[in-house]
Amino acid sequence: LKAKVSSTLNRRTALRGANYVFCVVRTGGLEAFTHDIDIPLKYGIDQCVGDTLCAGGIMYGQRGIAVLLDICKDIREVAAPNCLLLNYANPMAMMTWAASVYGGVRCVGLCHGVQGGIHEIARAIGASAKDLDVICVGINHQTWFTEVKHNGVDVPMDRILAGFENHPEAARDEKVRIDMMRRFGYFSTESNGHLSEYLPWYRKRPAEIKKWIDTSTNAWIHGETGGYLRYVTEGRHWFEEEFGEGRLPATLEFTAENRSPEHGSYILEAMETGRVYRGFFNLVNRNTISNLPADAIIEAPGFVDRFGFNMPQFGDLPLGCAAVCNASISVQRMGAHAAATGDINLLRQAMLMDPLVSAVCNPPEVWQLVDEMLVAQAEWLPQYSEAIKGAKARLAKGPLIKTKAGYKGAARKKIRTTAEIRAQEKGNPRGGH
Repeated sequence: LKAKVSSTLNRRTALRGANYVFCVVRTGGLEAFTHDIDIPLKYGIDQCVGDTLCAGGIMYGQRGIAVLLDICKDIREVAAPNCLLLNYANPMAMMTWAASVYGGVRCVGLCHGVQGGIHEIARAIGASAKDLDVICVGINHQTWFTEVKHNGVDVPMDRILAGFENHPEAARDEKVRIDMMRRFGYFSTESNGHLSEYLPWYRKRPAEIKKWIDTSTNAWIHGETGGYLRYVTEGRHWFEEEFGEGRLPATLEFTAENRSPEHGSYILEAMETGRVYRGFFNLVNRNTISNLPADAIIEAPGFVDRFGFNMPQFGDLPLGCAAVCNASISVQRMGAHAAATGDINLLRQAMLMDPLVSAVCNPPEVWQLVDEMLVAQAEWLPQYSEAIKGAKARLAKGPLIKTKAGYKGAARKKIRTTAEIRAQEKGNPRGGH
């Protein structure tokens, strides 16, 4: 298909007549992200990523949904009828939930966690990823590989587990995921660092956190405290220095071999040409997974063609896997509805029910945490303008619960300079950013 690339700073101009809209917003940038990590740390909540659940992920959703609903309004008013919003922004489930329920637009959420998991399983069992066919279902960042075939032959789950346990890098980097597979029977997305903060068991005691993570490399994703914040901060420093001095990366060539494994372009191809594409999509459940709530945003395999998305009925998730997902779904539901309505009580309840927050904090601490995060992030939370006035008054009046101000977490690493990144990552002086 022929394409023309143009740019504009006017959102409505960009959206006018659009059939497809990609959303990759990160509201508040590094400043808000720092609040997402550092304020919960004062209360003992030690996060690696903070983009899906836990205190940071919930607040990330409050900011993002405020912007997303404005985008949806513009789509309804100026985009083509039946325009499809392809959401790549985290927290995936909350953002897609809000767009689907409150945004009034067609929306699909897209992630690469399943593709990454396929490559990890292939590495663990000594196979090529292209020879694997999988069924992977659940919710975003907590999808479960319930069936794996290698060249059409079933791969037993105990073989996959043994492969991870005996692979030197996987055994070092993926301790939480391996432990979850031992206890629940199935390998799951997302990375060790992500998964560890969605659950109540692995990051609640500072003295135990290092047992479950690896900090021997510069890879943030294995679970270090504030790991993703460090990574993107280093990326910002690199960008400002390299681009500021005119050192631009090589231009990407748009050729077939450079095509990304991300689902987005294949969805557009399927809808425009009718060529069927099988992928993994985040959509309203209805009855795709029968023992997860019908209103939840689930992630499951499906097909897309010129008629849209077709999701086969999977049936029941294994009960233990469903229980893990259901705990997160309750938080996602409350978080999405709170963000869309500015309901501080629903926001507090979402925080209180979050698996890791509830493992670390008591209810009064959660109430104070919410007040503190609302006040710190007020400029990005217009829907909470009245609630923030009350939060400011409560914090000013006191008495306040004592917190660990300045606490850096159980496994925090220093932010590297651009020179240090170049020295340590000679094969990629941009440090992967």
